[in-house]
Order: sequence, then structure tokens, then C-alpha cells
Amino acid sequence: MTKKKRILLAAQEQFGEHGYTATTLKMIADSAGVASGLVSHYYGNKDNLFLEAGGQLIDEMLQVLTDKAKEGKNGLEALGLFVQSYFDFTMTNRTTFPTLLRSSPFSDEYPHLDRTHIAAKFKRLIDRIDEYIREGIKDGSVREVPLPQTSYLVYGHIVGAIRTEFLTPFAVEGLFEEACVFIVRSLAAN
Repeated sequence: MTKKKRILLAAQEQFGEHGYTATTLKMIADSAGVASGLVSHYYGNKDNLFLEAGGQLIDEMLQVLTDKAKEGKNGLEALGLFVQSYFDFTMTNRTTFPTLLRSSPFSDEYPHLDRTHIAAKFKRLIDRIDEYIREGIKDGSVREVPLPQTSYLVYGHIVGAIRTEFLTPFAVEGLFEEACVFIVRSLAAN
């Protein structure tokens, strides 16, 4: 792994564990095993690194989710696979994924950060959900629902389940599985 990638991974882990405010560039450099100046050389400042760390996770996640959803036989199955893969991705990347929660446009951590760029990346996730719902309406697997509102509501359920898992003291066994079943059941044509 290159030094630049080690820095990005270390940033994801440090921001995920400690949050934006408590994480320093020195902590990231130490975790990556590189000189502090190299972090600034590659990523500029802490804001840039924070947003890059979250943005890279979204790009990776969107590719994984989209690939998995292609296995669906119709729009509803594609959506179900997308949602399940979203939850699976969060658990597979448990040490880095909280960075995505903290850098998202839904986060109240460090509210002065310009999240315009990362918000556009999150919008791609919502657009993908919208695409599967539209496909399902067209093929008859999804009932008629208002769009784009339903796409945002589905995404809100995903985010809520993930925030509950990662950011609260509640240990709800089977939460992700039930969230996926709930989403699919609520949209099914029959």
C-alpha cells in the first residue's frame, strides 16, 4: 500500500474513532507511520483530508452496492440487495465507516465544514435508490409511490438504522435485517 493510501486509511480510522475535532494530523501521521508533513503534502489541511476520507468511502461503497444490486431480477430485488449490501458494507468496514457518518451532510459534527462536494456524492446513493424504485414501478414489483420523496425516506431508514448501530448505546439485535425487510415490504406491489 502506498503512503498516500495508508494516510487515507489512517484518517478514516482516526476520524471514525475520535471525530473531526479530536483528531489531529499528527495522530493520522502516527497511525499511518509517516512524517506529519507528508499528510499535509498529500491532502493539504484537515478539512480536505476529512472530506476526502469520507468521499473515498462513498465511492467504494457505491461501487460495491451497485454491483450487488445487479443480481436483482426486478427493481424491488435490486433495491433489497442494495440496502442489504449497504448494511453489510458498514459492518465490513466497521473501523472506517463512522468517518462517513461524521462527514455526511446529515452530520452536526463541525457544522462549519463545507459539505457541498460530499453531499453530491451522498446524492448519488439516493439517486440509485430512486432508480431501483422507478424500475420496480415500471416492472410491477414496486407499488406506485411518490418520487423522489420515497427515495429520501428509504435513505432515511438506512441512515437511521446505521446511526443507531454506530452512534447510540442501543444494542438492537437484527436491526439491519429488519430494516431491510421493512423497506422491501413497504414498497412491494403486493
